Amino acid sequence: MANSSQARKRARQSEKRRMHNTSLRSRMRTSIKRMIRALDSNDVNGAQEASKRAFPLLDSASGKNLIHKNKAARHKKRLNARLKALASA
Repeated sequence: MANSSQARKRARQSEKRRMHNTSLRSRMRTSIKRMIRALDSNDVNGAQEASKRAFPLLDSASGKNLIHKNKAARHKKRLNARLKALASA
């Protein structure tokens, strides 16, 4: 347990940030899953709408260092490739 007032404050701040980051990460993952679900059900319009929500959340998460920027780029690339393949088929 933190003894000094400074350490107690840092513990409070860390907990607050952890909860906020968990919320953002969860929202990002949910949006990705919604897009994947739309892609799996061959719903082009639903997948396009889901991508409009998912891609900004991925960018935001990488900008806040919740995930690495390359991981965000990899997710966007793979999801977009699936979307293009579905749209052209």
